[in-house]
Amino acid sequence: MRRPIFTVLLSLAALLLASASEGASFPAVRGGGGAVASAEEASTEVGLEILRAGGNAVDAAVATALALAVVHPQAGNLGGGGFAVVRMNDQLMSLDFREVAPAAATRDMYLDDEGRPWKDASSIGPLAAGVPGSPVGLYELHQRFGALPWPRILRPARQLASEGFVVTTRLYDSLVEEQERLERFPETAAVWLPDGRPPAVGSRMRLSALARTLEAYAEQGPRALTEGPIAEAIERASAAHGGVLRVSDLQSYEAVWRPPLEFEAFGWKMAAMDLPAAGGIIVAQNLSLLESLGWGELPRFGADRAHLLAEVWRRSYADRFLMGDPRSSEVDSKGLLAPEWLAYRRSTIQRDKASLSADIARFPESPPAESPDTTHVAVADAVGNLVTLTTTLNYTFGCRLMVPEAGFFLNNEMDDFAAAPGRPNLYGLVQGEANAVRPGHRMLSSMTPILAWRGEEAVALGGRGGSRIPTAIAQVLLHLLVDGDPLQAAVDRPRLHHQWLPDVLRAEADALSPETVEELSSRGHEVGIWTKDAKVNAVRMLEDGNFEAAADPRGPGSAGVVDPIQ
Repeated sequence: MRRPIFTVLLSLAALLLASASEGASFPAVRGGGGAVASAEEASTEVGLEILRAGGNAVDAAVATALALAVVHPQAGNLGGGGFAVVRMNDQLMSLDFREVAPAAATRDMYLDDEGRPWKDASSIGPLAAGVPGSPVGLYELHQRFGALPWPRILRPARQLASEGFVVTTRLYDSLVEEQERLERFPETAAVWLPDGRPPAVGSRMRLSALARTLEAYAEQGPRALTEGPIAEAIERASAAHGGVLRVSDLQSYEAVWRPPLEFEAFGWKMAAMDLPAAGGIIVAQNLSLLESLGWGELPRFGADRAHLLAEVWRRSYADRFLMGDPRSSEVDSKGLLAPEWLAYRRSTIQRDKASLSADIARFPESPPAESPDTTHVAVADAVGNLVTLTTTLNYTFGCRLMVPEAGFFLNNEMDDFAAAPGRPNLYGLVQGEANAVRPGHRMLSSMTPILAWRGEEAVALGGRGGSRIPTAIAQVLLHLLVDGDPLQAAVDRPRLHHQWLPDVLRAEADALSPETVEELSSRGHEVGIWTKDAKVNAVRMLEDGNFEAAADPRGPGSAGVVDPIQ
């Protein structure tokens, strides 16, 4: 008789167990039949159920993502988009199902008569919504690599929506935090704010409209959402609140299979998503530069390593300013990872003195900020197939408008475009021309789904956290690949972050000792403390054939394995 599926829900309190030295942390769960890590316990259990039923890593990842669309509406979605990188049967592929700008989108659609961004125009309400990519992308991923029938993949999410799921503290808190914006839309308030308040923690939430949508999706595939009554409902809800999303936009959407960005560092091979995802390029630059700078030989947790992290990050994020949709980007991964360019970037780094970000590039204001409300799924199956999949609505609950007949939120990904290229918006942020609003184009993203392998050992990971995702992923990989940390310890450790502008090295509590902060300050770094780092989910296949799964205690998150080792 098979042992029951074992999952573990890690709480925010676990963050207190991580330290910059050899502090304690929860061990990663370990087992022999595959592993899943995601944002919610219910969704992780769905992925494990699919693996137990004979599904492969893609089956489990798609089923987990669909379950997140039910139990984690803050970011899980059918009304958003994302990226996936897979290693299936030794074949590497990446799928871009990022949202695109509607056909009626215009370059100046979020500007007033004086060329200034309107407040909230690109973030609240359906004018902020890009064309969703998840319905086509998740289906396309399954059709290419899945093993179980499509309706079987949809069944768990449909049951969660129809039979109900328990409202968690995190969901309740998110609803409270966003209540003022959610109640702007009666369609949203009717479901998520009954009697004027969020459903109580521990109550059972049933989403009958979403259950019907998932049933249609199971029967018809993406056509159920891109044409017919559901597509018409999306257009109707959008138009009612000033949006420009139309049925024709939904019908014309295409997910794109792209060659993954492949690179090597520290003896490991890696594969990540290329543009319009910036995160893989940033991590590839970081690891390549750090390896050439002798990172592995420097004292751990000291000022020398922290200094080099800040220096390589500020250069990578300066390069990010020029990135965008592959059709409009001013740079590409080939050029940014060329030996000549990396050598130039390396030559400008001084080991005993911080650079000024203003000297790295001539852009006067801060780079674009991205919402941290994304969600990541990492899966490994029993034969070593790997999937790393990140989806998002952008902000928590996207544009906050729920399509009533469909039961899901629309995204607000248009906010990731440059509303006013070259000049600050109302939040003092500026973006590059490469990421200007263009109909049919994809907005730049910091999502960083990534795979790494060496021999029989392999890791799949990614995270949520907007512009903080690439630096978090880079640090987890350095802990794993260079310093040999256990998986959970690598995820737990306090982190640093620098993104070129503002010119501040951010540090979580306990990431740096007082002596290290003093040394960094003497080199010219401004160091600030924060508690806002990305949340990383990861799974690892070990050389002995077992698997590990780890969820970020900053989450909370959930990690589980099939056939756990007792």
